[in-house]
Amino acid sequence: MPATTKPKAKAVVKDPASPTKPNALQKPLQPSPQLAEIVGSAPIARGQVVSKVWDYIRAHKLQNPADKREILADAKLKAVFGRDKCTMFEMNKYLAQHLK
Repeated sequence: MPATTKPKAKAVVKDPASPTKPNALQKPLQPSPQLAEIVGSAPIARGQVVSKVWDYIRAHKLQNPADKREILADAKLKAVFGRDKCTMFEMNKYLAQHLK
């Protein structure tokens, strides 16, 4: 039986005429005043917002010890989330409402 070989992967060719365009996670957005209390008031990329919010959650020990997927909001996060707690999967939905 002949040995099977993998087909070679095609090389990705970048168009030299098109500049590198930031994707949705890299585009700087203006945080709302409520979110700015956590991440700062300067325009910031969505990916960095999520990272800074997680840093804030860990620094203030706001994860439910019984279920680490659940975030227990303090006063600042409650202003952003609009509720006392949410899951980490819902968090991005609430953050998106505070970025323009």
